[in-house]
Amino acid sequence: MSSHPEVRYLDRATPPHISTLIAATALGAMSMNVFLPTLPQMAEYFQADYALMQRSVTLYLMVNAILQLGIGPISDRIGRRPVLLGSFVLFTLATLGCILAPTAEIFLAFRMAQAVVVAGLVLGRAVVRDMVPGPQAASMIGYVTMGMAIVPMIGPVIGGVLGETFGWQANFVLLLVSGLLVMALTWFDLGETASASTGRLRDQIREYPELLTSRRFWGYCGATTFASGAFFAYLGGAPYVGSEIYHLTPSQVGFYFGAPALGYFLGNFVAARLSVRLGINRMILYGTVISTAGLIIPLASILGGIDSAQVFFGSVTLVGLGNGMTMPNGNSGMLSVRPHLAGSASGLGGAVMLAGGAGLADMAGNFLAGSATAMPLVLIMFGSSLLSLVAILYTIRRERFVTGG
Repeated sequence: MSSHPEVRYLDRATPPHISTLIAATALGAMSMNVFLPTLPQMAEYFQADYALMQRSVTLYLMVNAILQLGIGPISDRIGRRPVLLGSFVLFTLATLGCILAPTAEIFLAFRMAQAVVVAGLVLGRAVVRDMVPGPQAASMIGYVTMGMAIVPMIGPVIGGVLGETFGWQANFVLLLVSGLLVMALTWFDLGETASASTGRLRDQIREYPELLTSRRFWGYCGATTFASGAFFAYLGGAPYVGSEIYHLTPSQVGFYFGAPALGYFLGNFVAARLSVRLGINRMILYGTVISTAGLIIPLASILGGIDSAQVFFGSVTLVGLGNGMTMPNGNSGMLSVRPHLAGSASGLGGAVMLAGGAGLADMAGNFLAGSATAMPLVLIMFGSSLLSLVAILYTIRRERFVTGG
């Protein structure tokens, strides 16, 4: 039985294996980036502009943001398990629609529907917070996201090879099969972890003001939003930078594209090992400093006339490293502000993060059009990362003011 008596497992006597949580969260990461190396190929297939196909990133993130506002409160009310299973069913149907879509517009409609898989990311974090408190949750989230980071690290490589060999549709066949496997794993292993709720969903949503009026929540939310914003800008602009500025093939773009995921993996390992010892705030501070400093490298190299794929993608690895340290701790911080609203906090925080990410991804795609260098993308990423550093410094100062430290 669980060592946490306040948690009641309704479907199973034991909590889910960590591999199940990794799979549930990794599916969303795979859906976000596995096909990106083939975006130019998809634009040619649908006879559409690259900017239109790039909307498959922006619109996906926007719908993710909207869905997260409801997923959290619904899961707090009816449980994590049914919401997760329902989302995976809808995801597989939407993926099939992407494969069969005859036009770019219909593809984008099904692509937006795929965003329902975000439940895996939202509730994967909430399940962890259901089981363990505070810094321990940050450590466990670090292990979960460390495993999840393998997918965006190898996903674009696989996607580029599949696209060159079988066509862009092969990436969505991979997503379809993966969705079915994760759904089966969730069904058999993930029991209910949320405490039983007797309140109405309307009452659950009404508790959002508790989060909206918490400065600590917004501090952690700002740190995670701007830290991840650098990565989302990268998602929106890196395919163009790789194919149009550095003239890489889809498989080469896929290889380089995974650079930040390698750093993210290492950052998650650091977070998992050190979060309990150093604390949430210090880990976020160190992570944001590393990410911001890492972006000075491509900024200086481009200004110095040294603009290469190796320098750009290599330096972005440091952004991944910093984000790997920041995100688990920032998410744990948000969820710890009001523990009884863990699902709602995860959903609201994720919605803000992805809404900002969608805007930055779209901005990157638009500003890069016609550019001869990666400078527009680097500037957007640097500005977002710098704001994440400002946000955690504000949070630390606020906590010291409240506690009188």
